[in-house]
Amino acid sequence: MTEHLNDDNESVSKQTGNYSRDGGELRIAVVGAGPAGVYSSDIFLRELHKRAAELGLPQDARIDLFERLPVPFGLVRYGVAPDHPAIKFISSALEKTLDNPDIHLYCDVDFGKDVTLGDLVPRYDAILFATGAVADKPLNLRGANLDGVYGAARFVQWYDGYPEGTRQWPLDARQVAVIGGGNVAMDVSRELVRRADDLKTGTDIPDNVYEGLAANQANELHLFIRRGVAQAKFSVQELRELEKLPGVQVIVDDKDFELDDETIEIAGQDKLTRQMVEELFTVRDMAEDMAMDEDANGFGSDFEGNPASKRYYIHFNCDPVEILGENGKVTALRVERTWTGADGDMHRTGEFVEYPVQAVYHAIGYKPASVEGVPYDSRRSVLANQDGRICTQTGVEMGGVDEVCPRLYATGWAKRGPVGLIGSTKSDALAIVDNMLEDLAEAKPTAAGTGAPAELEGAGTNTDAVFLGGARFGVDRDPRSIDRLLSSRGIRPIDFAGWKRVDAYERAQGAQEGREHKKVIDPEQIRDIALGQ
Repeated sequence: MTEHLNDDNESVSKQTGNYSRDGGELRIAVVGAGPAGVYSSDIFLRELHKRAAELGLPQDARIDLFERLPVPFGLVRYGVAPDHPAIKFISSALEKTLDNPDIHLYCDVDFGKDVTLGDLVPRYDAILFATGAVADKPLNLRGANLDGVYGAARFVQWYDGYPEGTRQWPLDARQVAVIGGGNVAMDVSRELVRRADDLKTGTDIPDNVYEGLAANQANELHLFIRRGVAQAKFSVQELRELEKLPGVQVIVDDKDFELDDETIEIAGQDKLTRQMVEELFTVRDMAEDMAMDEDANGFGSDFEGNPASKRYYIHFNCDPVEILGENGKVTALRVERTWTGADGDMHRTGEFVEYPVQAVYHAIGYKPASVEGVPYDSRRSVLANQDGRICTQTGVEMGGVDEVCPRLYATGWAKRGPVGLIGSTKSDALAIVDNMLEDLAEAKPTAAGTGAPAELEGAGTNTDAVFLGGARFGVDRDPRSIDRLLSSRGIRPIDFAGWKRVDAYERAQGAQEGREHKKVIDPEQIRDIALGQ
């Protein structure tokens, strides 16, 4: 990105009643360059341009987008299965958004280490946290600490080439269990039975992932969903990808699809749920056809009628209760059969079944990361917030109410937790941007004339900021101030031009193998390419 200053501060000030002439543009910091952060940056600029006159704000803003990793795009690059065709379209849209002179990318800058809240507050009028989640929610089952139990997040990091992830993955289990009823569980299951050559041809997986999947020993996979068909959280796209796995026979229990009229009626009230249930019945019909072609070894056919070499079982109404093991290693998964009412409540039957497996993957949710200097709601596993406005937690702890922390905001998973699709992220961003603009338009001085509540002042997060009027809290209006600060600490951020160099290199590497893209995974190599070294 090129450095951008508003060259017409005086004319902007004349158009907006609550701005003086000492610098008219807004300065916004966004922490996290995944979909939530990029979409929010774009929406902020668009909404500001539309509503500036109405709110008494300038039409110009500079957004500095900070990212801990050496490349942008977060979840889209490192959290989605590589065989999702929609990834390239989303990535392209995000990249176009970043190619904007008012958005300045600062990758390889670790918030809380390289730069702190105390550094940002004096330099920006508002700070938006769009941090995601890279850790699994803990699996609270007996036997969860056995060798062979893996969180989905770590496995996703491996096959997506996460710079800080492991480079090796044990795939020697012949029978594998996956726990979870959402899209991540479906992704993990699919990658565990997919042919490595198919992935290499159409995706950007690096060599270590291809070699690992090529050596995968799994020929039997069991996916366990605690509740029923109508309560699963799969997208139709995920199910359609399940329906097209070469060499894989899908197996279901017909009894799981015996839904009563009330359950069907309730499921039909929500469009996405209805479509999912309809697609699951398509999966059931396909499974019946596959079973009709059983060979001498007990294998049926795949979706094209070819002999299958792997079985993929989908178990609804099965709640895992214990992981069994011997000599510290997984040997089986014990599940309890359940039944699910039309209201979605799960009921236990007391009937237990043990499935021999040598590996268990759990995809029961991510835990959004805490952020240094920002209150965290450990109960909901999100940054403490009220409709996206960061708030203290001292009020509730003292029997009162939380106090909103002016100028600090959260969006995406940092705000609502790891739920929802890309559409949810966009609608979230629009709501938060509306709040930010309204707050900036109505901004008034708070504790001791600064922009922060007293609770945060004592923590040293806002000691240098003063209220300038008209929402401009940051006393340091020099847009290059943050660059000088990072340089003084030996930090070399990777900007949008640096990302384009990485992208060009990955495309060139892919072209040598007849592929569109081949991902670079070593963080030092990424830095060298991005910085032109």
